[in-house]
Amino acid sequence: MSITVREIATRKDLRAFICLPERLHQGHANWVHPIYMDEWKYFDPGKNDSFSYCDTARLLAERDGRAIGRVMGIINPRYNEHRNERTARFGCLETPEDQAVVHALLGRVEDWARGKGMTRIVGPYGFSDQDPEGFMIQGFENRATIATYFNFEWMPGMVGREGYVKDIDYYVYKLDVPKVMPEFYVKIFERAQRKGQFKVLEFQTKKELRPWVRPILRLMNEVYEAGNIYGYAPLSEKEMDELAKRYMPVVNPRFIKVILKDGEIVAFVIGIPDMSKGIQAARGRLFPIGFLKILRAAKTTKQLDLLLGAIRDKYRGLGLDVMMGVKMIQSAQEAGFEFMDTHHEMESNVKVRAEMEKMGGQIYKKYRVFQKAL
Repeated sequence: MSITVREIATRKDLRAFICLPERLHQGHANWVHPIYMDEWKYFDPGKNDSFSYCDTARLLAERDGRAIGRVMGIINPRYNEHRNERTARFGCLETPEDQAVVHALLGRVEDWARGKGMTRIVGPYGFSDQDPEGFMIQGFENRATIATYFNFEWMPGMVGREGYVKDIDYYVYKLDVPKVMPEFYVKIFERAQRKGQFKVLEFQTKKELRPWVRPILRLMNEVYEAGNIYGYAPLSEKEMDELAKRYMPVVNPRFIKVILKDGEIVAFVIGIPDMSKGIQAARGRLFPIGFLKILRAAKTTKQLDLLLGAIRDKYRGLGLDVMMGVKMIQSAQEAGFEFMDTHHEMESNVKVRAEMEKMGGQIYKKYRVFQKAL
């Protein structure tokens, strides 16, 4: 039967778009449901400020009137202006194991992007690098985390058969939480402490954390934009608030470390307890009791997921990463964590990757962003 691809037009279409992955991944042991309350906000132009300045196409593939696949096309003009590019993105690609469906969806996004004057397309990628990015190509035996894609093993090959090639790879390291603090960490920490220029700020409650959320995200904006981080586009104040709202419910303030100099934030790192097992048990639904399953998983997990971090450029090389690392390890030890997931590290970031390996980190997941000339 023929495949039709169309833009979503009604709330019913949006429901089909949001709920399709759960049907496709039924029985897929390591796939983790999205938090559906967040999904409805993320894909709603009235609630997600990114729609106000990005061109988008939310597409459903249907066969015999039944939704069988989806994809989202995105053009982020802030990113293109900053990089002097004409690049489109595809994201949220979900299909059955059927090359014809992949072909129909990607072909439609490519035609849409060409019609907008774009010369290249990359993906999977969202509005910004704060959204999931890259298809998993290694580590399928490990459960997904809250901030990553978890695709079927066959998906990257099918995308490749549509003419896509590697743009960038990301590595995820698994780090054991040491029982005893590494000696070289202790020495660097003590040396940085003796200088007395910097203060590590820690939190116990969300009330203590809340006044620092915007300054943290402003520093992220500054550092990521200046550092030309792959795929990054500056966030507006409203988008910072939306990002904070998305993660505040699952953040544990004990795993956020901030460094101050003269009362100003110059570095930060954010981690959260892995709650993916609880999200699976709740099937992504917070109510009536799903949130209890998620909270229970966060309290019993042995894994800490690192999400974001940044150091203002002029203060790099002064041991601030070690200061935050020591405090994070201490908090992880106190909480009974056994290992940490480092989240994405760009393959080109050889310095950070070398530090991970020096600490005994093992690559246990790998993700790839694809690209194609239009």
